[in-house]
Amino acid sequence: MLPPIWFRRLVLAPAVPVATVLLLISLPVALLVAAVASTRLPGRWRALRVVYFILIYLIVDSIALVWLFVLWVAAGFGRHLGREPWQARHYDLMRSYLATIVRAGRRTFLVDFDTEMDERPGDRGSAPLLVFSRHAGPGDSFLLVHALLQRGFRPRVVLKSTLQWAPVIDIALNRLPAYFVEPGAPPGTGRTAVGELAAGLGSDGALVIFPEGANYTPKRRLHSIAKLEEQGRHAEAEQAREMRHVLRPRSGGALSALEGAPDADVVFVVHTGLEDFSSVADIWRGIPMDAKVRVRGWHVPRTDVPHSPEAAETWLLRWWRQLDAWIIEHHGAAAVPESIVAAVEHTQPGGPAIETP
Repeated sequence: MLPPIWFRRLVLAPAVPVATVLLLISLPVALLVAAVASTRLPGRWRALRVVYFILIYLIVDSIALVWLFVLWVAAGFGRHLGREPWQARHYDLMRSYLATIVRAGRRTFLVDFDTEMDERPGDRGSAPLLVFSRHAGPGDSFLLVHALLQRGFRPRVVLKSTLQWAPVIDIALNRLPAYFVEPGAPPGTGRTAVGELAAGLGSDGALVIFPEGANYTPKRRLHSIAKLEEQGRHAEAEQAREMRHVLRPRSGGALSALEGAPDADVVFVVHTGLEDFSSVADIWRGIPMDAKVRVRGWHVPRTDVPHSPEAAETWLLRWWRQLDAWIIEHHGAAAVPESIVAAVEHTQPGGPAIETP
């Protein structure tokens, strides 16, 4: 459950600089303990890497929180934060913040990126973007926002409300156009919010959506297929079963975005390399990750996007199959263990959900 805003502002936010000071004071002891622990743990200096990244993260967060407070005061104690100059300053802050965090993460956990993106046609250079991305692995949403900020875009993003536990994300994105998905919200609330975000896109705007609705894991894929079967949606379950490395996309948010921004081009993004780090335990066991993240993006001019909702839904599903095919080509069968694949393929319509290890 997310705490109320007063608690997040008066308790969680100040706790970050306090924790930073405490870690700095105890740093010699923390480094000594981490060094000794690293000699007894698998991986190369695992505990030291974690302490180093936590230190960098806390320092950067503390600086960002101070700067956010300064911006709030300078903007008439928050009265003018919605105006353009203050919006621009917040985007600049988030650009520097995410760039520093990503750089520290890449160096600490030995993550490399191999990116291939379509070039935008010259006559579409001023069109806003709707970015529909696969969702898999830790922090992929912020990596995508970071990439867009570095390219001069002003991204708008749809996120889980639990991310407001992170003070910088909470404060900054509640001042910028963004939508936090609340659990148990009335039906249609999310679609309406996505449509409003899309409608406000400028020429340098980009709306980031994850049509799968959740972070991909083999177990989640299996359960989604079983749920579709239980609901009698056998054709959709079969479509989901055909795609091994992605979840079947939910079209509601994507269609709302297309309707809200009728002039926006679409970019489909897929990545591999982070699938094996779907939990905190996976990340801990994998440090250093020594991961190579491959990213592919396709630019689709708006003229190539179907107009009717029915055709657009079929078009989205066809693109998701292409994303799945790209993953098969670049990541291989290891993206989904064969035991999981076999269990899914033998799921009977209407049968119970199959538990996996």
